[in-house]
Amino acid sequence: MNPSSNLFVIGPTGAGKTSLGKRLAAHYGLPFVDLDQAIEAKTGVSVSTIFEMEGEAGFRQRESACLDECSRRPGVVLATGGGAVMDLGNRQILRERGFVVWLQVDVDQQLSRLEHDHNRPLLETGDRQGRLAAMASARAPFYGEIADLIVPPQGQGLAAAAATTIELIDAHWRRPVRAS
Repeated sequence: MNPSSNLFVIGPTGAGKTSLGKRLAAHYGLPFVDLDQAIEAKTGVSVSTIFEMEGEAGFRQRESACLDECSRRPGVVLATGGGAVMDLGNRQILRERGFVVWLQVDVDQQLSRLEHDHNRPLLETGDRQGRLAAMASARAPFYGEIADLIVPPQGQGLAAAAATTIELIDAHWRRPVRAS
């Protein structure tokens, strides 16, 4: 949604949504919310534990409820989990309540970035590359459906990626003028 006071960052796991989201929040002077961390704070347990106890379906229900709650806050930078876009209701919330930035990343970059990360329940498989490719294929159409801005894969460090992303956002995001 443009204009919007909210900036939502979507994309696959390992795209840098949290790292970049924090930089964007600092730049724009907005609070930052990582949806997975908000779920963990609300439940008192890790995402992995939720997956273990309730399965993916249970996690997705919690994710949808938390997204609804967090996206109602005015003036926030929110980074979703990679699979949040799979739910139609979540896509509607994201589209209607914020300016949506899709951080793209290729599978090789994901593998490199997630090499030592073993806290991703959907990647606990013997074939991470195959799983990431399958998730990319299933999710990309949904990212594209709701994205107001697409940020292509960047092979640069975080500071340079943040600067490039901010430049792109500034060219497209129309923030409402705040009353003094």
